[in-house]
Amino acid sequence: MGGLQAQMASSAELAAWARVDGVRPGDLDVELWEHRSLVKTWAMRGTLHLLPAAEYGLWQAALDTYDHYLKGAWLRGFKITAEERDLLLDTVREVLGGEALTRDELAEAVAETSGSRALGEKLADSWGAYLKPASFQGSLCFGPNSGRNVTFVSPAAWLEAEPGPPPEEALAEVTRRYLGAYGPATAAEYSRWWGPRRPAQATRSFRALGDEAVEVDVEGEPHWALATQVAEMGTTSPSGAVRLLPAFDPYVIGSARDVPAILSPEYKTRVHRPQGWISPVLLADGRIEGVWSHDRARGQLSLTIEPFGEVASGVREAAGAEAERLAAFFGDELALEWG
Repeated sequence: MGGLQAQMASSAELAAWARVDGVRPGDLDVELWEHRSLVKTWAMRGTLHLLPAAEYGLWQAALDTYDHYLKGAWLRGFKITAEERDLLLDTVREVLGGEALTRDELAEAVAETSGSRALGEKLADSWGAYLKPASFQGSLCFGPNSGRNVTFVSPAAWLEAEPGPPPEEALAEVTRRYLGAYGPATAAEYSRWWGPRRPAQATRSFRALGDEAVEVDVEGEPHWALATQVAEMGTTSPSGAVRLLPAFDPYVIGSARDVPAILSPEYKTRVHRPQGWISPVLLADGRIEGVWSHDRARGQLSLTIEPFGEVASGVREAAGAEAERLAAFFGDELALEWG
């Protein structure tokens, strides 16, 4: 699945809980800031992700194929010249090391080192627009919070990160992994998952895998899949798996949005909501069958599941077991309600 989307730390934690037995609250923070086995950075689609630190070089090299911030539309949209952008990126690379800097501290360091107060002001007045390109280039990742402020460090210093493979080779590996997790997939679906690439570019990425990737027909529409998985796809039967997946879960983000076998069209807006919000979902054999929400207070987890229609008794029972597992994760008593 690539990584855990991490705009909301709580959702990243629950995405790990949904997949890894034994995860406890706070474990991701330990891995991020103490063991440094995870790294927090802007990745696919320019969104915050937690990635394996040991694979940082691979992902950064693939992200180095991003070029949207080199184009005039990006410069005009963010009111910066090409010369200012280049100076900003060069200066961020120069001033960041292993010592964590808050955004204001980084802005001040950039202003002083570059001699451009205007660049410092741009950094101070924005969130991530001017910093994302630095993360794509491997100059910046997140450090531990300083109070309520995020901080930034150099990946080379913080992780002792080694350079990854050549960018196109890294992108091929990312494409291979995407198909392994989400295939069969269309070029448009891959473009949406990876970021600013047109479907034609995604198709070229599929074809660049040679015999490893094959085009398959899914109800009359061309899709791509790993050749080694096609036979298994044709013989796999539902396993009865039921999961409660959190907001912004990688499965929901990466899977097809317009395939009725995964999500009935009439319920799409309840899952994929405005401003990019992705709802927590009830998943049964890979199909999104409802949404859910929860609240915690005074040692009690109040969890409400809202199915989109009638669900089988086995699904209801398994979802209840998932809710109990979530309550145990938090150390709370469960109050479960079906909407």
